Amino acid sequence: MNLDFSQIVPYIPFILEGIGATLKFVSVSIVIGFILGTLLALCKVTKVPVFKPFADAYTSIFRGTPLILQLMIIYYAVPQLTGYDISAFISAVLAFGLNSAAYISEIIRGGIQAVEKGQTEAAEALGIPYRPMMAHIILPQAFKNILPAMMNEFITLTKESALVSTIGYLDLMRRAQVVGSDLYRNFEPLLFAGLIYWVMVFILTQCGRLLERRLRQSD
Repeated sequence: MNLDFSQIVPYIPFILEGIGATLKFVSVSIVIGFILGTLLALCKVTKVPVFKPFADAYTSIFRGTPLILQLMIIYYAVPQLTGYDISAFISAVLAFGLNSAAYISEIIRGGIQAVEKGQTEAAEALGIPYRPMMAHIILPQAFKNILPAMMNEFITLTKESALVSTIGYLDLMRRAQVVGSDLYRNFEPLLFAGLIYWVMVFILTQCGRLLERRLRQSD
């Protein structure tokens, strides 16, 4: 086997810089996805009939089309339609944030509906308004139930972040490709990038398990 990992040693700092670039846009995307996903979930369970069709249509579109297609449309179509030269970072944040919101909305909706109806009936019987009831009674219980699914979504988002290399964003994957092109050896830098992705996912998984244990102890 023609393997020589010593050649990528000088490039390791360059590749490692991709960790920060990756985590930067993934973190912002998760925040956007969580906030928008929560609002969409509330639209799906509300008794106001106008909001539910919109939320369902949004989810159908973003879950029914490939993430890479959404990324390409935002990166290439926005300049064509608006004349605004959107950056790779903003394109990545929008694509991943909007896509994640569709999945998170379904996760949160399922968590809300899994809460016993007696909780809602009791709150209504006590005269608690809808907004405080959701904020202080229903959602806290729902989030405990959906934590494993939410962590799985965050892990999936971290792995799929490699797609942004297709629009030239210098994330971990793109930097490994640059090193491979410079050395005319792709296996070693890609394998090194794969190891870093595995470490990041492993850390996220352990953090999720630790949080689950703490939440169970607090019950």
